[in-house]
Amino acid sequence: MKKTLSRRARVATGGAVLAAVAAGTFGTVAANASAPEAAPDPAAAPAVAGKRDTTTSTHLTTAAATEAAQAALRAAGKEGQRITVAVVDRNGNTIVTLRGDGAGPQSYESAERKAYTAVSWNAPTSELEGRLENAPNLKDIPGTLFLGGGVPVTAGKAPIAGIGVAGAPSGTLDEKFARAGAAALN
Repeated sequence: MKKTLSRRARVATGGAVLAAVAAGTFGTVAANASAPEAAPDPAAAPAVAGKRDTTTSTHLTTAAATEAAQAALRAAGKEGQRITVAVVDRNGNTIVTLRGDGAGPQSYESAERKAYTAVSWNAPTSELEGRLENAPNLKDIPGTLFLGGGVPVTAGKAPIAGIGVAGAPSGTLDEKFARAGAAALN
């Protein structure tokens, strides 16, 4: 025969169970809080890399990137061209982008992509355009743009930045202005 508990007995039993669970939980927390700290694990210490395990790279400063971008804008302005110029670091991260007065909305992204392409391949994007004939899938690499207007900036033959210009009527003009920006760094 199954025995049923009264409502009062069920509430009392449920309360006792909850109290036991709560006591166990708080007892565990209290025990953990008061437990002595374990000795540090020597295997968990941070690793220290030696000189032979690291490289040093040169980066263009923000001031230099801004100077180059302004020089490119000035060169374009002298010829009445409305451009955007972008300067990216060795890793393709944008350092500065300046959109000239009246530059088209598409020029912003195009300038950044040309700069990224130039630094990635350490070559002017006008030279890279020809590579598409033999390897048309290059244009599918995210973030790249194989149109004239991007030039790399090097230090000791290693690429440290890229300058991209977009907005002039031709890639040849875009590249001319990008080169003016790079020349300002010398």
